[in-house]
Amino acid sequence: MKHTITVLVENEFGVLPRVSGLFSGRGFNIESLCVAPTLDPTISRMTIVTCGDDQILEQITKQLNKLVNVIKVIDFTDQPFVQREMAMIKISAEAETRAEILRIVDIFRAKVVDVTPRSYSVEVTGAPEKIDAMIELLRPLGVKELVRSGPIVLGRGAKAWKSAE
Repeated sequence: MKHTITVLVENEFGVLPRVSGLFSGRGFNIESLCVAPTLDPTISRMTIVTCGDDQILEQITKQLNKLVNVIKVIDFTDQPFVQREMAMIKISAEAETRAEILRIVDIFRAKVVDVTPRSYSVEVTGAPEKIDAMIELLRPLGVKELVRSGPIVLGRGAKAWKSAE
């Protein structure tokens, strides 16, 4: 089962390896990891996507909560949340494919961020499924390079992260 976990941590040296070490020590692969400071620069927010058994993930969550630098852990698996991801895609853009690429970019509300005589670089944000669909439409036109941010999440509703229990 896929799990999306958010971990609020102190923004200090060595926190990331301790958190990721809990996953590798249990044989869990981290599919995606995004880390950035919050409104408070002394605190960072990690968004971790992993697949695995609910029971072992519950154990990892408990152990994460015991780490000194961890402030709070939320498993969004059974909670409503909004999820977004960003991708940048470099596509071969020969004269005969330019119009088709621009139509796909427009349909997905993406943005061309760089143009050369032989390529377009496109930025797209949205749900991971939206990005997957756009990539599949662009693939036959010649995707040269692809980079994705991995998902980030926010819980739905009025509750702020610090007050969520």
